[in-house]
Amino acid sequence: MENILNLKCLICGRHYDPAEVDYVCPDHGDDGILDVQYDYDIIARQITKAGLRHSGEFTIWRYKALLPVDANAALPPLSVGWTPLYHAPRLASKLGLQNLWIKDDGRQPTASYKDRASAVAVVKAAEKNASIITTASTGNAAAALSGLCASVGQSNVIFVPQSAPQAKIAQLLVFGSRVILVKGTYDDAFELCLQASKEYGWYNRNTGYNPYMCEGKKTAAYEICEQLEWDAPDRIFVSVGDGCIIGGLHKGLKDLMALGWIDRMPRLMGIQAAGSSYLYEAWKNNEDILTKPPIDAQTVADSISSGLPRDRIKALNAVKETDGAYISIADDDIMRAIPELARATGVFAEPAGAAAYAGLVAAVDRQLVSADENIVVLNTGNGLKDIAGAMEALDLVQTKPFRIQPDFAALEQVVAGWDSD
Repeated sequence: MENILNLKCLICGRHYDPAEVDYVCPDHGDDGILDVQYDYDIIARQITKAGLRHSGEFTIWRYKALLPVDANAALPPLSVGWTPLYHAPRLASKLGLQNLWIKDDGRQPTASYKDRASAVAVVKAAEKNASIITTASTGNAAAALSGLCASVGQSNVIFVPQSAPQAKIAQLLVFGSRVILVKGTYDDAFELCLQASKEYGWYNRNTGYNPYMCEGKKTAAYEICEQLEWDAPDRIFVSVGDGCIIGGLHKGLKDLMALGWIDRMPRLMGIQAAGSSYLYEAWKNNEDILTKPPIDAQTVADSISSGLPRDRIKALNAVKETDGAYISIADDDIMRAIPELARATGVFAEPAGAAAYAGLVAAVDRQLVSADENIVVLNTGNGLKDIAGAMEALDLVQTKPFRIQPDFAALEQVVAGWDSD
C-alpha cells in the first residue's frame, strides 16, 4: 500500500512499518493506539475532486485511495457509505438556525455507522488470511461486523453485554455469528474479546485497538464535505461513546485539509450521555486521559455507553484541535430528541443517534452556536435497532395510539377530539 507512510503511536510518537505491528504500540500495551500516516503527494496523484465528479462508485470505496487497503483488494459486496445528507429547514427554523443538515447513517446495510469500519475490517482480515474475526460491542459494531462477514462467508465471534437490545442480538444470530453474551458491561466484553483474540489468534476488529477502524469511520467526513460541494460545515454534532467515530471524522477532515479540498476545519461537537460522560469530564476538567480511571457508565443510549473510551486520545484531540466542545446530555433529553427529530425530518434515530440532535438543542440553548453557522448532525443508528427505547421516548412525550371499536361512530368520536386540540 504505497499510500501509507507508517503507523504512529499517539502516546510516544514512535513510528512503525505496518508489517511490524498488528494493532498497538508494544511499548504501551493495549493503550498504545496507533494512527495511520499517509503520503498525500501519492494520494493526490490517485484521486482528485474532479475525478470524483465522474465516479460511478457510491460507497466508501469511492475514496479507496485514501483508505489503508490494497488497490486490488477484494471488497465486500454490501453497499456501505454514501448515506443521504438531508437539508432540514423546518428543524433549523425551530432552533433559530439558518442551515442544518442531518447525515443519516441509519441507512447503512446493517443500519448503523459501524458498517464503515467493519467493511475495512473484513478487507484487512483477508490480508492476514484470518480464519476468524472478533469484536466486542454494545450491539451496532457487532451487527456491522456480523453482516459484513456474512456477505463474504467469513467466520466471526461476537462479544456483547447480555443487556444489549434484542433487535441487535437478533441481527447477530440471523447473520450466523457465534455470539457470546457477557454477563457484564461493554468494558467487560471488550477485555474478554482482547484476551480471546490473543489466545486464539483471531483478527480483532475492536475500535480504539485496531488502528484501521478509524480509517473506515473517517469516510463520513469525506461524504459530508462532498455532498456540500466541498463547502465544509462550521460544526458537526456527533454522539460519543468509545470515541472512534469523532476521532474518525477528525482524521477525515485532516485528510481533506492536507489535500487542499476544504479551506477550513469544522468544529467537532462531541455529545455524551450524562451517565457515560468520561470524555466530557476529561475535556471540561482538563484531565489526563492516560491516567483518568474508568467511570461507572449508565445510560439508555447503549451504543454510547463506555466506562473507559478506548479511542479516548483521538476523541479528545478531535474536539481540542478543532476548537469544538463536549456536551453532556441527560437521558430524558436524549429520548425526547427521538420523536422530535423524526417528526421534523422523517429520520428515525436510536437513542445514541438522537443524542447528537439533543446536543445541538442544548448548544443552541447555551448560545454555543450562531444562527448563521452551517451545521451537520450525524445520526449514527436507525431507531429500529431499539424499539423498546423508542416506545420509552413516546411515553415521555405522551404519544399514544387511539384504540377504538371497529365502527365509524367510534372513529368520529376520536376525530372530533382532534378539532379541540
